[in-house]
Amino acid sequence: QVQLVESGGGLVQAGGSLRLSCAASISIFDINRMGWYRQAPGKQRELVAEFTSGSRTNYADSVKGRFTISRDKAKNTVYLQMNTLKPEDTAVYYCHAYRLVHYWGQGTQVTVSS
Repeated sequence: QVQLVESGGGLVQAGGSLRLSCAASISIFDINRMGWYRQAPGKQRELVAEFTSGSRTNYADSVKGRFTISRDKAKNTVYLQMNTLKPEDTAVYYCHAYRLVHYWGQGTQVTVSS
């Protein structure tokens, strides 16, 4: 029903920036929640940032002030601007959407070197 296509991951040095993109196969007006999770080796998947209803946003405390979630409704795309990256941000980042059921992207690797 909903396909999520991610891009933008890569390798950066500490203090650098990356911008992740997630394109949805349907209008994001019809998606109740949409955002980003991440999973580091040996750790469980955690919420990073998301849009909820009414254009409200939620951020993990560890990324607040460094990461910004945004969206382009014409392109059905959600972005995650990641600034001042730290080695502890290294993880596989997954796009997530919820509309009746949960949908997940394939994941994109973000590696931050010290």
